[in-house]
Amino acid sequence: MQFTTATLLALLGAASAQKVHVVSVGSPNGTLAFSPDNVKADVGDMIQFQFRGGNHSVAQSNFDNPCTPIAQTTNMTGVFSGYQPVAASAAMGMIPTYTMMVAAKTPQWFYCSQAKHCQNGMVMVVNENTAANASRSLTAFKDLAKAATANIAPSTATSGSGNSTSGGSTGSTGGSTSGSGSSSGSGSGSADASQSSSTPGASSDVPTAGASVAGVSASMGLVGIVAALFML
Repeated sequence: MQFTTATLLALLGAASAQKVHVVSVGSPNGTLAFSPDNVKADVGDMIQFQFRGGNHSVAQSNFDNPCTPIAQTTNMTGVFSGYQPVAASAAMGMIPTYTMMVAAKTPQWFYCSQAKHCQNGMVMVVNENTAANASRSLTAFKDLAKAATANIAPSTATSGSGNSTSGGSTGSTGGSTSGSGSSSGSGSGSADASQSSSTPGASSDVPTAGASVAGVSASMGLVGIVAALFML
């Protein structure tokens, strides 16, 4: 099978168009927030959660149940990073990460399942769509979270299919659990968003917001694609 130069360039261009969106989880000064907390991403883009300080998690809910694992209220499983404790003194040197791939353009809602962090506003959305429904905004989601009676963590035994790094070592395929949280609950892990391996935890290795995947994990994929095409 023969491929023209134009075809190969088109394939490489489509792959390199993938983006990595970086979201900071917490901070060395104790901020209870995802930053940014409202992300627009295309299908196939990667979202890398970088744990910057404190003991936090990334868990997926739905809009109507902001502090509850999505598996408890729907027939979907959901993202769960496990708890990732980062001491303030180490926050700038070793950054645990958790990376997921965006599988749909529909809104996806996330929260931190630690203590009352969800109720205190530590929530976020990927692909908010107020054009379709103005009442389902991040602001409204935060108001619902504030009124939640409990903050429930997914079960770490059955959590998702993604990889995380913690201090530079690769976690289990369920997203590693480092440390313990004060909340507990049933539910299972891996999302309507599929997962990818994350980058090393050292701060010098993590990408900046909006970085092209060609400079991260997709670079190896591009080499593989080209090699496979020329072997056909």
